[in-house]
Amino acid sequence: MAELSYRDAVSRGIAQEMRRDPNLVFLGEDVAAAGGVFKTTVGLLDEFGPIRVRDTPISEQAILGAAAGAAMTGVPVIAEIMFSDFLAVCFDLVANEIAKLRYMTDGQVSLPIVIRTANGAGSRFGAQHSQSVENWCMMIPGLKVVAPSTPEDVIGLMAASVRDPDPVVFFEHKSLMATKATIPDGEIVDELGKARTLRAGTDITIVALALMVPRAMAAADRLAEQGISAEVIDLRTLVPLDTRTILHSVERTGRLATVEENPRLCGWGAEIASLVAHEAFWNLDAPIVRITTPHIPLPAANNLEDATIPSVDKIVDTIVSEWA
Repeated sequence: MAELSYRDAVSRGIAQEMRRDPNLVFLGEDVAAAGGVFKTTVGLLDEFGPIRVRDTPISEQAILGAAAGAAMTGVPVIAEIMFSDFLAVCFDLVANEIAKLRYMTDGQVSLPIVIRTANGAGSRFGAQHSQSVENWCMMIPGLKVVAPSTPEDVIGLMAASVRDPDPVVFFEHKSLMATKATIPDGEIVDELGKARTLRAGTDITIVALALMVPRAMAAADRLAEQGISAEVIDLRTLVPLDTRTILHSVERTGRLATVEENPRLCGWGAEIASLVAHEAFWNLDAPIVRITTPHIPLPAANNLEDATIPSVDKIVDTIVSEWA
């Protein structure tokens, strides 16, 4: 057992899979000699060498074009897009090529690609470097979407993503990089499409993802002081989505709140709200609550960014105000 930060868990997860599969390569901007802009890939170049750990030009299209070409020939690839906002620069490759090639070749070609990227706000990077864009990828058929909230999940879900034959977009949250946890020794392998119930409750189900998970847990502690028992679910993956865990929880609690860093319009919580309204309507005792970022560009000023992203106070106040 060892204490490990979220950022160090990224390098451990990648290293675990590169040791397991000598064909796996890793490429991206400043991922080799510099150890990554967020220091998530320190040590990988020293261990695996410049053939398998490659710095690329500053071109998202080149990174994913090379990754797609390699994967089509049977070489598994982890490709880093430095900020998730930059997926917009190469989204044609993500949405029209990588996501669709297995389907368009009738299964003759698979693309074992993990697209890693730093997601979310809280680091004062402004409107073009702070977005939470997992819902962009959730809507594209052919992509799997992962967003871990803990160091152990980073390692386990990285392993599951690398071993999956289909493309996975792996969102690492910038504001979780310094968080630490005790991690078991040895290989860690998880499963895509399995949510985790972190706290049992009887009065309301709170569904959260990535940075919103620890905030939902803190809010549940505060709600308990007011006599409200909240069950907290960490989705961990959006595609595949663990609908069974969500629905079974709502069947018990009768209420649902989603906590999303996405802007409100078309956030992933809207899909979950639709699912629950259709599949568990008669179990609901109250309207579904969505706690989200407003539909605005993210401000760079510290106080304004903090006011924009759902906080523990906002989660508590919203749920209490909706309580009846």
